Amino acid sequence: MSAEAPFRLLVVDDNEMNRDVLTRRLKKQGHEVATAENGRAALEILAGGGFDLVLLDVMMPELDGREALARMKADESLRHIPVIMISASEELETVVRCIELGAEDYLPKPFNPTLLKARVDASLEKKRLRDRERSRAQSLERELEIGRQIQSTFFPEFLPQPEGWEIAARFEPARQCAGDFYDSFALPGGGIGLVVADVCDKGVGAALFMALFRTLLRASAGGTRSESAEATLEKTIRLTNDYIAGTHGRANMFATVFFAVLDPATGALVYVNAGHEPPQVFGPGRARRELPPTGPALGLFPDSVFAIAREKVDPGECLLAYTDGVTDAKGAEGFFSKERLLALLEKPLPSASSLVETIADAVSRHTGDRELYDDVTLLAAFRQPAP
Repeated sequence: MSAEAPFRLLVVDDNEMNRDVLTRRLKKQGHEVATAENGRAALEILAGGGFDLVLLDVMMPELDGREALARMKADESLRHIPVIMISASEELETVVRCIELGAEDYLPKPFNPTLLKARVDASLEKKRLRDRERSRAQSLERELEIGRQIQSTFFPEFLPQPEGWEIAARFEPARQCAGDFYDSFALPGGGIGLVVADVCDKGVGAALFMALFRTLLRASAGGTRSESAEATLEKTIRLTNDYIAGTHGRANMFATVFFAVLDPATGALVYVNAGHEPPQVFGPGRARRELPPTGPALGLFPDSVFAIAREKVDPGECLLAYTDGVTDAKGAEGFFSKERLLALLEKPLPSASSLVETIADAVSRHTGDRELYDDVTLLAAFRQPAP
């Protein structure tokens, strides 16, 4: 509604004379006015939409003002419309209950023209401000949804599935825009890149840096077929770290990153763990191994040193990388915890996809109706058992 457009008001009173008096005075103030003789008729008219204010009599047949107000406030499409209760002096106690239910103000009988104008103007001004706030919130919601849709394209549409392996992932954002990400892609030398990362902070700022980190890691990892896994890792981590720390140091943004290069033929795993939660390598009848940090988070300091480590995933074993949104997910019993996560790894392992789904479902049951505080990200690479 523009500033020049008249407001639409609904006068609800079982007394025809009262309706006529209020209608004439409100029209004189420049408003459009409709009328109803009871609460039931008022709700039917309001269902058509487009009203800015309701003047509602307390005592009426069929459906009184208090019950009509209660139904308005219970209706998502009507609860934002301000209501001024019309009351006689002996109905003040009922008016107080209506104010508690959400009525904006009240107007005593007989009607004083000055008081009528003052209370109507004040209620409409509050509504105008609330409408502006709601419009801004809806606009922001649309922008965030666009951001979420764009960010979703940063995740791989398809994960590589080398012969004898299954790679699966699960991602549950805590907000519309997230700071976590995972990635998996084929490298020129025949290896498979596996990445799980968690950008510090949350919301839009983290999402913007998530896109930057992800792009830098992907672009830097490209090389030649003759480039070794160690050389790919060293170059990728160094270039990403130094660019973030040198170019965006004032933003104080960093990311914990697990980046591994997998040789599908042998199960050899060469990796850098930049301050990230230790991934797990495990399988039936085998000792579980953790892959602890080999350096600080990416982007903290230029020229940081990141050691390259090695592990092997044997047939029947699985590599699981995750973010702290899994272990830190909070429910009625406290945090989900690393202990709960590791307990799930003791169960039979049919596939990578079943593993990430089992963990995500367990986290969801643990949190219950609570909103996630942090993003939940899981990436699993399962080497199928030898025939």
